Amino acid sequence: MEVSSLSKMVALLVLLLATFTTLSLGQSNRGGGGGTRVGFYSSTCPSVESIVQSAVQSAVQANPTIAPGLLRMFFHDCFVNGCDASILIEGASTEKTAGPNSLLRGFEVIDAAKSQLETACPGVVSCADIVALAARDSVVQTGGRSWQVPLGRRDGLVSQASDTANLPAFNDPISIQITKFADKGLNTQDLVTLVGGHTIGTAACLFISVRLYNFNNTNGPDPDINQAFLPQLRALCPNGGDGLRRVALDTGSVNSFDSSFYENLRNGRGVIESDAKLWSDRRTQRYVQGFLGQAGSRFNAEFGRAMVKMGNVEVKIGTQGEIRRVCTATN
Repeated sequence: MEVSSLSKMVALLVLLLATFTTLSLGQSNRGGGGGTRVGFYSSTCPSVESIVQSAVQSAVQANPTIAPGLLRMFFHDCFVNGCDASILIEGASTEKTAGPNSLLRGFEVIDAAKSQLETACPGVVSCADIVALAARDSVVQTGGRSWQVPLGRRDGLVSQASDTANLPAFNDPISIQITKFADKGLNTQDLVTLVGGHTIGTAACLFISVRLYNFNNTNGPDPDINQAFLPQLRALCPNGGDGLRRVALDTGSVNSFDSSFYENLRNGRGVIESDAKLWSDRRTQRYVQGFLGQAGSRFNAEFGRAMVKMGNVEVKIGTQGEIRRVCTATN
């Protein structure tokens, strides 16, 4: 082969490789997950995990309801424009003011951790990474298994209440739930696993009452509710009663991170409609079955895996975001 022909082939191969690499990097950044890694702050802020862990531990010991609040916060943040701490921004018509986020709690824990981190290593740790770590630590504080959290997210610059419309709702049919998760790159197994976060925490009666008294405009209860469980729920949420009264999502185990949530679903003791449907629909039931009985020990490991996957949804890296000085406002 002539030298000139060989040179042209080499040049063409280099060009193709460069093009492929550029496309791959672009896809990685858009798809989420490009840029985050375990140990991201090992040299720039080695105390980050211990500082966040201490803040979460103190808060949960003082008030156990903070743990599910921090877990929900991470979920609600990642589902709206990715895991970028946009849920923390305060102001008119921000995500924080939207109906689905109105009952979230634990914001003060994120602020406390951020304040300490700004003293220890100013301008280094993003609020988005603090939210991700706090979610993991809230699980650990309630008896769940730890997992390694990839870090390196940047904080988002936009927060709009209108963007929360895609958050999964308490009465979404399974088909809608599957679609909403798929839109974030999460499959049906991820859906069933992540909803298992309801093993800790409570729901307000206003999200339950329709199931108890006028399901699908029938003037009766949801037939999927265990008949022995129905009077118990009605006693907690009387018709016309206080809509803000709280009810455990995992009856008998409200503060323990375990697989009993799925046992309750199988037994017709799911509290909110969207949870209960996980057992009555064949597309999700098989994954619920995978967490029952002795197989329940798999739940902790699968939950950590799914949290890492969700934590890489549409993350912002490099110049796509910033490191906020305070978590409640952009710089």
